[in-house]
Amino acid sequence: MQKPIYLDHHATTPVDARVLEAMLPFLGAKFGNAASRSHRFGWEAEKAVELARKRVAGLAGAAPREIVFTSGATESDNLAIKGAMEAYRSHGAHIVTMATEHQAVLDPIRRLVRSGSEASILAPDGDGLLDLDALRAAIRPDTVLVSVMAANNEIGALQPIREIGAICRQRGALFHCDAAQAFGKVPIDVGEDNIDLMSVSAHKMYGPKGVGALYVRRGNPRVDLRPQMDGGGHEFGLRSGTLNVPGIVGFGEACAISQAEMAEEAARLAALRDLLKLRLESALEGTRVNGSMERRLPGNLNMSFAGVDAEALLMGLPDVALSTGSACSSATAEPSHVLRALGVGEEGARSSVRFGLGRFTTGEEVEYAAGRVIEAVRRLRALAPR
Repeated sequence: MQKPIYLDHHATTPVDARVLEAMLPFLGAKFGNAASRSHRFGWEAEKAVELARKRVAGLAGAAPREIVFTSGATESDNLAIKGAMEAYRSHGAHIVTMATEHQAVLDPIRRLVRSGSEASILAPDGDGLLDLDALRAAIRPDTVLVSVMAANNEIGALQPIREIGAICRQRGALFHCDAAQAFGKVPIDVGEDNIDLMSVSAHKMYGPKGVGALYVRRGNPRVDLRPQMDGGGHEFGLRSGTLNVPGIVGFGEACAISQAEMAEEAARLAALRDLLKLRLESALEGTRVNGSMERRLPGNLNMSFAGVDAEALLMGLPDVALSTGSACSSATAEPSHVLRALGVGEEGARSSVRFGLGRFTTGEEVEYAAGRVIEAVRRLRALAPR
């Protein structure tokens, strides 16, 4: 067992060796620009990109022409939200989202609100799930877009996206889903789930950093978007810029692996996650699981340890890589906005740790990590003033 042990797979995942192997030729001899149409270097790159596009589409239940490659889920979120609101400005300027969304969704919406749009931000229930009746009540005649993530990046809550999509379709609003954490880990079908726009990222599913995609529905109904980056008309005119061919190839390979291995991997991770939960709860009093256990990502566990500062806990665990929440918000001293939205008090939010298990996590690592966390929690509680 190598140390440190990595249990922060929601922040990023290691690149699968099979993904790296697929990418390497395109970092060397196959260096062509996919937009070069006059020689075989470009043709070779374009062929590789189109194969990857088919693989991403296949995992999403989409058509290849509905996949637009981007630099990652944050860019995809911005293109979906800003691009849709601009394209449908004559229809309205109202957006519906949740208080537990990633900042890559909340920040673009805040920018739009400063420019005159309106937003309804819905609170989750105590398990982190969306109240569908609240969603129905929030959608108005001028609602353009509903944006709800498939799986929460902190508490792993799996939203009822199929039901959300059906409500949006009935009410004439577009449904955007940030699926960065769910894609490749749980089944998603954009057709059956009534998703109009979906953001995904390679580095959350054992692919490389710096590449993602936006699914854009091309029919029944066709979704219109305004590009947010101009300069050459790449990616069906929606995202200009030279394509990251090695990254896209790696993304495609990661999708192919996930499609073949997802079910088995999910079952294994859920069992390891439940083992970790059992070990911690049986050894420590004052623990609390944040979020639903029934509707949860297989590899996610978010727990509060009463009387313990989570930052101090992590500092005492140099051989176990964990986090207190979103990697994208780790620089702030504020407690998790996700946990606060669930009704967790500030003390509870500051005592919460996110465990993210992944493809290469072993039972031995889970047992070791549980033991180290138990030791550290007991030590910090013993040192706390009474």
